[in-house]
Amino acid sequence: METLNNSNWKKKAILFLVSQGITLFGSTLVQMAIVWYVAMETSSGGWVSAFTVCAYLPQFLISFVGGALADKYNRKKLIIASDATIAISTLILFFIIPFIKGNSLLLSIILIVSIIRSLGAGIQMPAVNTVIPQLVPQEHLMRYNGINSTLQAIVQFVAPAVAGIVLTFSSLRWTFIIDVATAFIGIGLLACILIPKQEINEENQPLLKTIKVGIRYSFSNKTFRKLLITYAILIFLCVPAGFLATLFVNRVYGDTYWYLTAVEVIGFLGMVLGGLIMSVWCGFKSRAKTMFVGFLAFGIFAIGMGVIHNFIIYLIFMFLYGIALTMIQTATTTVIQEKAEPSMQGSVFGLLGSIYSGFLPVGMAIFGPLSDLVDMRFIMIGSGISLIILAITIIFDRTFVKETTLINDLNNSNDKT
Repeated sequence: METLNNSNWKKKAILFLVSQGITLFGSTLVQMAIVWYVAMETSSGGWVSAFTVCAYLPQFLISFVGGALADKYNRKKLIIASDATIAISTLILFFIIPFIKGNSLLLSIILIVSIIRSLGAGIQMPAVNTVIPQLVPQEHLMRYNGINSTLQAIVQFVAPAVAGIVLTFSSLRWTFIIDVATAFIGIGLLACILIPKQEINEENQPLLKTIKVGIRYSFSNKTFRKLLITYAILIFLCVPAGFLATLFVNRVYGDTYWYLTAVEVIGFLGMVLGGLIMSVWCGFKSRAKTMFVGFLAFGIFAIGMGVIHNFIIYLIFMFLYGIALTMIQTATTTVIQEKAEPSMQGSVFGLLGSIYSGFLPVGMAIFGPLSDLVDMRFIMIGSGISLIILAITIIFDRTFVKETTLINDLNNSNDKT
């Protein structure tokens, strides 16, 4: 395999991850800026909800199609095309904003561009995850997925702060230019990377058939079926302690900005450290055992956050919670890259993307209103217990443990990065 014989694979892999981190920075910055702008300008729950739906629903609908495209066509070209489409639509918006009269019309046009951006992300993400194993030898996948998780966490931490600075001293319009600039920097870096030839899934086969074959492949395989179902439950159950953390802190500890800021900062720092830990430790030889530890810790910390009444201890649990989440996500990504056929990886990652963008809003839609009826502490404790039960089902599934075990153990490798 070309990747294994190429002494420059590490430089290629890092350059690829950096290129995607740069484009993610621009996208995250604009997404945060749009939501804040809408909230400040309208104070309307309807408009904020509309933009939130448009950030997730199109990606949910298109992710599996994007995965099938990644199996059918050149992945590098797909990433570049997606980035370029998003950048061009954003650049057009930048130029027409001065000519738009009326706030409702402006919001409607931004909404349309948000849909285009979400569709582009849904096509891009499966391709990105399938390019990594083309560049990185199998025994090093966990390490480089850990590095990628660290980069993504840093970007998601820094981008909102930059968005706030830009909106404070400038306008929403200029955040669009930052996104366009980062997109073309990322495209330029990616264009310089020579990616080994991929296994194509019958290019002449109709796309609909490719999608059906991908779904059949993903769910007929016991390992991937268990992995996808487990991941769906994870995303759903992490909503109370993770995505509703701001609401929880507001109700339990007070509505000071210091508390809310501290929760966001600590959570992202935990994810950064989690990525660094995975890039150095690389997990257990059995990826299922790594997932088990992550789920078990996830559940224990969720229960702890629901039980304790001290804010500092709560922040410590939130920090550890972020580490556990990164462990699970890194192990999940690595299993697909290691075990799926190269020509089918896009389809499996497409399903994974659809699960994330689908089950997260479902969890918000259920646990959000439920928190108005039931004490959030009980909800968090309940979700934590459920996660522990899920961890037990993982470790006692001997077939899953065996099938997710890497034969070439990275921890015994002499090639340290």
